[in-house]
Amino acid sequence: MRVLVTRPLEDTHETASRLKALGHEAIIAPLLEVRFRNGDEVTLDGVQALLVTSANGVRALMRRTSRRDVPVFAVGQQSAEQARAAGFKTVRQTEGGSGALAQATTKWADPANGSLLHISGADVAGDLAGTLHDAGFTVRREVLYEAVAIDLLPKTALEAFNSGIDAVLLFSARSSAAFVAGVVQAGLQPACKNLIAIAISQAAAAPLSALSFREIRIPERPNQDAMLALLS
Repeated sequence: MRVLVTRPLEDTHETASRLKALGHEAIIAPLLEVRFRNGDEVTLDGVQALLVTSANGVRALMRRTSRRDVPVFAVGQQSAEQARAAGFKTVRQTEGGSGALAQATTKWADPANGSLLHISGADVAGDLAGTLHDAGFTVRREVLYEAVAIDLLPKTALEAFNSGIDAVLLFSARSSAAFVAGVVQAGLQPACKNLIAIAISQAAAAPLSALSFREIRIPERPNQDAMLALLS
């Protein structure tokens, strides 16, 4: 299958490699641009663990501290692998979203051992800090990056529509909304009727109701492996 990969550029190459290994062709067309925020070094004194929900959170943190001795609690394999590659000595991972991370954190950490630092983008899904506050933890949030939606579909996406694509992978509600806006702006709505849209969650699928697809598929578990399995 020819598959449109809409993730931010920093994440697309890993997904493209996975698609190639599965026998698919990846067309890279980022719909979000990650912008890292500059600033003072992030203070990790008194922090018992770092909470990250994306690989971009790890990349952003790497720019703002040289310490690698604080444990990282991560959502997803890619986030965990990025943390290990960055040199963090202790990395634990869970699958799912912020709710799954909150549940895992209550098992991995103790409120008496210090605060938790949530490394995040400007926009977050769920209430990770609120859930952990209710469990007795002190949580600090550091916004170190933002994902900005592009105004138009990338040239690679327009060319792919013209030459034919089979599926599009959408990893967030913001990516889905940007995809819908780009398709409408380019007048490509009729082409979506032959396209399978694979959204990571119900929330990510919601904006797609503005278009008509051949099929919208949502994995049972919100992770990349489950999404790629739906290409079968």
